[in-house]
Amino acid sequence: MADLGDNKDRQGDRLRESSEFVLETRGLTKNYTTTTGELEVLRGIDLKVANGEFVSITGPSGVGKSTLLHILGGLDQPTAGEVTVCGHRLEGLSDTDASRYRNKEVGFIFQFHYLLEEFDALENVMMPLMIRGEARNKSRSRALKLLDEVGLAERATHRPAQLSGGERQRVAVARALSGEPRLLIADEPTGDLDDNTAADLHELLAHLNRDHDLTIIVATHDMSLADRAGTTYQMVAGQLLGRA
Repeated sequence: MADLGDNKDRQGDRLRESSEFVLETRGLTKNYTTTTGELEVLRGIDLKVANGEFVSITGPSGVGKSTLLHILGGLDQPTAGEVTVCGHRLEGLSDTDASRYRNKEVGFIFQFHYLLEEFDALENVMMPLMIRGEARNKSRSRALKLLDEVGLAERATHRPAQLSGGERQRVAVARALSGEPRLLIADEPTGDLDDNTAADLHELLAHLNRDHDLTIIVATHDMSLADRAGTTYQMVAGQLLGRA
């Protein structure tokens, strides 16, 4: 297993060598209207993430981590500010363009796997590719390769109910990677797993970042996962603090 310090050094080298940012936000804010007035969830977030960087965002529940990731993933719109991901300005995207962005440029992993119970692992991974209009044979080949990558080639024909919690989350990772995204966003991906299973998923994410140069942003309470990242922020009252 690679030393965590070495991982941080490699990512530092990437930042120094590359001026290309996969993601950039400027003055990002998000407010919600409540019965007691406006609730500020995000307060002027400025963030840059370089190609191949692994970023973790920590902090207690309710401080805005999920809201930030949902905006970066095109699942929600900011109240104000600019968001550019993989060259796409996300503010004001139509539903069609936002769906196209989510299907092609970004992969999203949630705390719960959200697999389709009536389909097996292979079909779940194939689904985004089929929605994109890829040929079935090509989609199947890509999905099989990804299931092998996450260690589940022998479980391809099993439905979610026949898989363990860790296996279901690995299928979700494979599905998130099906469109060959430049950015992988993970929102508490180990929050529903036991410690040993979570550790396996930590290693998988580190492998994808280290060996495939995949840019990853993860929000987590799990400090052992946060320690895998080359860059760590703490979210406090809707603002990002620190860069370690």
